[in-house]
Amino acid sequence: MNPSFRETVNAICQKDSRYLPEAYVFLVEALDVTVKSVLKDNPEHSCKHVTGKELLEGIRAHALAEFGPMTHTVFSEWGVRTTLDFGKIVFNLVEAGRLGKTETDSIEDFRDVFSFKDVFLKPFELKHDPDDEQETSQKDLS
Repeated sequence: MNPSFRETVNAICQKDSRYLPEAYVFLVEALDVTVKSVLKDNPEHSCKHVTGKELLEGIRAHALAEFGPMTHTVFSEWGVRTTLDFGKIVFNLVEAGRLGKTETDSIEDFRDVFSFKDVFLKPFELKHDPDDEQETSQKDLS
């Protein structure tokens, strides 16, 4: 009998507890969205395989759509702190027979593709406007 995806993820998490099961579920959801997007944008793309970089771009877009400014916090809660962590999740699923890979796919495809701080935190930081500070100081003097 073929185990369910949830059973597979639970077994992976018992062996490798770095990442919560939710990270695996999210990754597969993001993979599905990414494959559909790649096929839509490039109908000549003949297979359902995407590169590590394409998957990470899909993860970025899907995460921001799902979690917005909470993305960094959610990923941290799941144990995911870098793009390489998503690569490790992918390869855990490959090892478990849940995802496939080509001969050219490597865990290194996921190393330092983008900074979580730059992508998931900086866009949501409040911008400091010195003019606002000056106006506030002048109001305090009146």
